Amino acid sequence: MGILTVGAPTLTVVIATKNEAINIGAAVASARFASQVLVLDSGSTDGTIEIARAAGAKVIETDWPGYGPQQNRGIDQAQSDWVFSLDADERITEPLAAEILAVIGRGEHDGYDVPRRSLFVSRFMRHSGWWPDRTRRLVRSGKGRFTEHLIHANLRIEGSLGHLQQPMIHYSYRDLDSVLEKMNRYSAGSALDLFQRGHRATLPSAILHGIWSFLRTYVIKLGILDGGEGFMVSVVNAETSYYKHLKLRELCLNRAPGKANITKP
Repeated sequence: MGILTVGAPTLTVVIATKNEAINIGAAVASARFASQVLVLDSGSTDGTIEIARAAGAKVIETDWPGYGPQQNRGIDQAQSDWVFSLDADERITEPLAAEILAVIGRGEHDGYDVPRRSLFVSRFMRHSGWWPDRTRRLVRSGKGRFTEHLIHANLRIEGSLGHLQQPMIHYSYRDLDSVLEKMNRYSAGSALDLFQRGHRATLPSAILHGIWSFLRTYVIKLGILDGGEGFMVSVVNAETSYYKHLKLRELCLNRAPGKANITKP
């Protein structure tokens, strides 16, 4: 793995965590080529903080304002020329680290997206909309901010965008328990994001969104070529979309005039 040399542009890798003991050690280790690894932890109780510090990261203990706002806190705390946003369940490979060092050294663009190779239970997916799954993660300081979404915020670049070729490794779903946990969490957060942007839903619309999500993943995005896992991902996407819109419907009903607000902040 390459390392930054004296006089080269500096780089901070930012990782947001909560109870990521299973992941954080390897995530920090994959980012040690950077000038600094900065972990923003929001109340871990499983040893995440201690593992991160032992691996060489600087840890800032904070609350959880949502994915986008937390990433922006990391950008604000980074004292470097460049920032790379890494999730705890992602890994920067040695070829990707070398490519990152090369592009920030040249400075041709203000931000870069990177492809992700993602694991679903027992297979790294090649279709189903999971590859190349480009996501913007590398940005020159002062040239980008994350959107304020609670879930699936994205990095907006002010300037030119380049494209890294080497992939990150994403251990997104290691087992079915993690599938169910994330499906519930993502559908709830996405429903709240939609509600705050003025969207509304009904039971028929939730059903149609679920059906369309399955067909889009399994047929249009060729999930059928990912074998059994492709079918499973298609079902998960359908259920996530269905429950997201059901929860959006529930938010609309609970916050209508004369209804009590029973949703959690």
